[in-house]
Amino acid sequence: MSTKPTKLPARTVDAPTARHVFTLAWPMTIKAIFLHGTVVIDAYLVAALGETALAAIGLAAAIAGFVLGAIQAFSNAMQIRTAQAFGTGNAVYLKSAVAAGMAISIAVGIIGMVAILLLGAPVISALAPSAEVAMLARNYLAIFCLVILGEAVGQCISSYLNACGETKVPLYSLCLSVPVNVVVSIVLIHGYWGLPALGVAGAAVGSVIAVAVQVAFLVFRLVKVAGHLRQIRGWRELSFVRTLLRHLTFSLPIAATFLSAAVSTQVCALIYAKMSLNEFAAMTLIAPWINMTGTVGMQWAIATGIIVAQLLGQQKDSAVLDRFLSSAWRGAIIASAGVAVLLLMVCLSANTLYSDLSIETRGFVLAFLPILLILPFPKGSNAICGNTLRASGDTIYVMNLFVMAQWMFRVPATALAVLYFDLGVVLVLSIQLWEEFLKFPAFHRRLLLGKWKRAQISD
Repeated sequence: MSTKPTKLPARTVDAPTARHVFTLAWPMTIKAIFLHGTVVIDAYLVAALGETALAAIGLAAAIAGFVLGAIQAFSNAMQIRTAQAFGTGNAVYLKSAVAAGMAISIAVGIIGMVAILLLGAPVISALAPSAEVAMLARNYLAIFCLVILGEAVGQCISSYLNACGETKVPLYSLCLSVPVNVVVSIVLIHGYWGLPALGVAGAAVGSVIAVAVQVAFLVFRLVKVAGHLRQIRGWRELSFVRTLLRHLTFSLPIAATFLSAAVSTQVCALIYAKMSLNEFAAMTLIAPWINMTGTVGMQWAIATGIIVAQLLGQQKDSAVLDRFLSSAWRGAIIASAGVAVLLLMVCLSANTLYSDLSIETRGFVLAFLPILLILPFPKGSNAICGNTLRASGDTIYVMNLFVMAQWMFRVPATALAVLYFDLGVVLVLSIQLWEEFLKFPAFHRRLLLGKWKRAQISD
């Protein structure tokens, strides 16, 4: 492999197409599926231990998700910033993006880990449906905290490489770490090969070992791909501190958007813990599947945003941007249809996949099907709008729209449905679909106005 970032097709043609989005998106999609797939596998392996163990891992994952969501949020902001820098071809800009992004990501990881160690146990005790679930969740979370530090470094490096067109490298890192996670988890959950049977905690140990392997590989590849930036003198601003502050100023609205999404999702997950054990188990099972299959449309939208950022950095005209976005949008519709088919297969296979669980729990999963067949389409189209607007720097509008939809609709609606009206689990899940419908007109109107096409990235 080369020792410098690979130039994307968008840099050498007047109008990239959906094929160029696919070139970027497929490695990121497989990586994201592997990432969410690990949660699915953990849930599948733990499901053999019963609903109590499954509820414990769902509760612990919801709490850890707050911090992992914050890390992912700032990594997404860095990815956009790096794509803009790559579009300009400015090596100082690239160096500034990776250095500032890494400093912020590590700081967020450390703060989050300390917060979990101090506050995780009381939150679990307050929300767990039983003392046994609380104990298992605390044990899992205490070990899983080590994953957070690894993710702070790994997500940052992956975002830099994705923005520079090296999307296969983060995928390779998952190809190494996922098998390690699966094998170690199986062995330690059930106590094979003479090792102790750790149950839920065994899944956490598997994740720790796997993330260590992943980060080691990513650091090695970053040195190969971007090592030449160490020879570049200076920063985008007069000093690193000022460069860091400028990067943070750009990143905050984007990070706030992703962080709000992650926090609102985890708050809803904690509210789900107040449902019956079977309903909560069903939501714990289907949530990773929604996330995993949803990465097909989401990564397509992120790849679209990367190319838009590069095109704006190259100061391409409106006609080029319009042709590219039209082609990318057609691909997004196909991606959404693929997601719907995958979710259909999951729901129809629930009795086979989760035969160890009760009939009631499996029945809830099957009942989710009508919602899951519709959800990918508005969600995918909104994602295209959001990532395109972010790439142009229109980050405040995107942030406000997401935050209002999440905190003025989704979270309160979920709380009312579960805690006050005690609605069924299917109606609770449908709130996610109504949230996408709520955002749809505001997103698409903003994009059609076309102001994003006149953004001055070089400024």
